[in-house]
Amino acid sequence: MSDIEDFLPLDASDLDNYLGQPLPVHQLREAVAINDIRRWVQGMHYPNPLHFDPDYAAESRYGRIVAPQSFVASTEIAHGVWPANIGRIENSALLFGGDEWWFFGPQIFPGEHIKCYPMPFDYKVTNTGFAGPTCFQRGDTTYINTQGDRVAIQRSTTIRYNVDNARKKQSFDNPDDPEWSDAELADLDAKKLVFIQSIRDLGHGKRLFDSVKVGDALVTNVLGPHSLPSFATEWRAFPFTTWYGARRDFWSADQFADAGYADDFQGHEGDPVMERFNPELTDGAYYGPSRGHLQPKWARKIGMPRGYGYGASMGAWMIDYLAAWASEWGFVRHLKAQYRNPAFTGDATFLDGTVTDVKKAGGKGIATVEIVMATQTGQVMAKAVAEVELPLD
Repeated sequence: MSDIEDFLPLDASDLDNYLGQPLPVHQLREAVAINDIRRWVQGMHYPNPLHFDPDYAAESRYGRIVAPQSFVASTEIAHGVWPANIGRIENSALLFGGDEWWFFGPQIFPGEHIKCYPMPFDYKVTNTGFAGPTCFQRGDTTYINTQGDRVAIQRSTTIRYNVDNARKKQSFDNPDDPEWSDAELADLDAKKLVFIQSIRDLGHGKRLFDSVKVGDALVTNVLGPHSLPSFATEWRAFPFTTWYGARRDFWSADQFADAGYADDFQGHEGDPVMERFNPELTDGAYYGPSRGHLQPKWARKIGMPRGYGYGASMGAWMIDYLAAWASEWGFVRHLKAQYRNPAFTGDATFLDGTVTDVKKAGGKGIATVEIVMATQTGQVMAKAVAEVELPLD
């Protein structure tokens, strides 16, 4: 009998009831505040002073603090996962499998109140070495600002799988964090400083299109070593994780709250009734399907060896990486990312980008950049292709 035949079946038929059906429009309770932006770049480890230093930002083209493009994900109440996690799959768990982003131009400033329009897009079930029959589900979220303009569209991919299959396969089998010597940690810090210096050297200047050529390498950025505290900081960068930070009164038992999670993973996470009484029980850092990120015991229950990071953060890391290179005069127009392996506690993440194409289109300069995100051992965590608009003059 083959390994695939040994796996338990996975029934995703309930998802058909939701495809192409708009889900309720939602938003955070309050408009964006400056400290929301600061908390975001702190959580995403993005040290660009344009987004936290008022004196530096006052000298920029915007004249004030502006949110990074990645911040739009924080205006959602489930970092884009909801339309890609609708419908019941029995005894399941979920990982982020990728994001595709389209950005349309409007920036987010303090005072904006973004509305989010989610819709399930499609899904397919295929066999994987990780968990046998696995559902790859996609859903779209459209972000609209206070003026009624489109800020972005996010097409998220989730990986939904039977946890018993993942435990059987044990694709991730190292429960111990790697050891780092003092010299190795110092080398990571040195690489981080080079990246920060590249932001400071560019300052408020422009990276002109004509200065970029195919084969150019972006400065490497390093994140980590990751830890449970760093993942917790990322989680708290999303305002919806704050008690009563998001409107949840449209969630119902037959939608998000009944996804079929194994081992009572759901609990009361996202439950608007419980949030009014005991909000701690609705907090994914402690209870519910999100707890696997920060609690190794629960990570192991769904086939992960130890605490692991958020797919939404991986997308933000890449968008920020591109934006730092493009300058405040550039703009990330499109990014399509595939997530292959999570960030685990103890590992570091290295982002490297290469320009693979340059062209002028519609009076704009467009650079295509390919990104590889990998661990210190070279294991690929994610790959992405992006189109970045650069000023012509």
